[in-house]
Amino acid sequence: MRFDILTLFPDMFAGPLTESILAKAREKELINIHLTNIRDYATDKHHITDDTPYGGGGGMVMKVDPVVHAVEDVVGQGAEVPVLLMSPQGRVFNQRIAQELAQHERLVLVCGRYEGVDERVRELVITDEISIGDYVITGGELAAMVIVDAVSRLVPGVLGARWGAEDDSHATGLLEYPHYTRPAEFRGLGIPEVLISGHHANVEKWRRQESLRRTLKRRPDLLETAELSDEDRAFLDSLRNESG
Repeated sequence: MRFDILTLFPDMFAGPLTESILAKAREKELINIHLTNIRDYATDKHHITDDTPYGGGGGMVMKVDPVVHAVEDVVGQGAEVPVLLMSPQGRVFNQRIAQELAQHERLVLVCGRYEGVDERVRELVITDEISIGDYVITGGELAAMVIVDAVSRLVPGVLGARWGAEDDSHATGLLEYPHYTRPAEFRGLGIPEVLISGHHANVEKWRRQESLRRTLKRRPDLLETAELSDEDRAFLDSLRNESG
C-alpha cells in the first residue's frame, strides 16, 4: 500500500515512520510512504505558502495554488485516488474508517496548517476530510501519522504471521481483554488460572467475557453497535444485575 503525504514539514515524519513495525513494513515493501513538500510548489522566490485571509481576522491561510499543484502532480493525470485532508471539520477517525481506508491501494494525505486551507482546495482536489478527534492541534502532520499507523496495521503481513489486528480494541466493536505475561506472580498479584489451564475453549470464553466486562465498564456506548451473540447479551445482563 502506498501513502503520499503532502506537508510543509516533511522532517516531522522522520522518527514515527522509520521505527518499529512501520519501519519493518517499509523494508519489506508492504507499505510505501512518500513525502512531498508543498513549499516546493510555491512559485515566488521566497516559496510562500500562506497569506492573510480575505475579510480580515487572525491567523494565516494556506494558499490554494501550491496545494492544488502539489496534489495534482502527486496524484497524476486521470488517476482516481482518495485525497484526504487532515481537518478538525472532517469525519472523526475510528477503526471502521481505518478498515475502509485499508481497502485502497493508495492514499493521499494533505496536512493542513495555520487557520486551514483556502476553501478552493476542498472544491478542486479533496475527496474526503478526516479528523482524529474533537480538539485542535497545530497541524495535520500528527493526524496523518496516526492514520498511516492505524491503516498500515491492517495491511496483510504488516503485523507478521503470528498475530493480527482482529482482536485489538475497537476492531470487533469492543475493548480488548486484559493481557498477562511472565512472571506469573508480582507483588502478590497473580494471573487468572484459566490462562494457564491449557483449555483453549475456556481461554477464548474468558477473553470474550472480559472484553464485554471492560467495555460495559469503560465504554458502554460501544455496546450499542457491537455485534453481540445471545450468549454475550446474557452475560452483560448478568453483569448489570450484579451491579444493579
